[in-house]
Amino acid sequence: MPVTEINHYNLRAPRDVMHVLKDFYCNIVGLTEGPRAGFASYGFWLYIGNNDVLHLAEYKGEGVPLTNVTTTFDHVSFTCTDMPAMEAHLKANNVTYTTRDIPLIKVKQINFKDPAGNGIELNFNM
Repeated sequence: MPVTEINHYNLRAPRDVMHVLKDFYCNIVGLTEGPRAGFASYGFWLYIGNNDVLHLAEYKGEGVPLTNVTTTFDHVSFTCTDMPAMEAHLKANNVTYTTRDIPLIKVKQINFKDPAGNGIELNFNM
């Protein structure tokens, strides 16, 4: 019963924040909005190709969800191509980022935060 791949990750937020996240992950990161299974709740599924990788679900709990607490979640990572184009895209959209070279695994990285403060790591093969 080995795990064979990651299926998706889910971010839960109030509806207005969820729309901001959807736009960010589509317009900045490059995911695409696609079909969502028939759930009664409000939300979006975002895709890489034919694979839904990020689910956005509306938070309907009492009060506003806490976003300033320490958790164990640090970042999500995507494999990408064309680092210069991505850097130009981030600069054009005023997204603050850092870069890092990891020669041991032959990867260059771009790291930044989404509008809710979740970490995003983009990996580019050298």
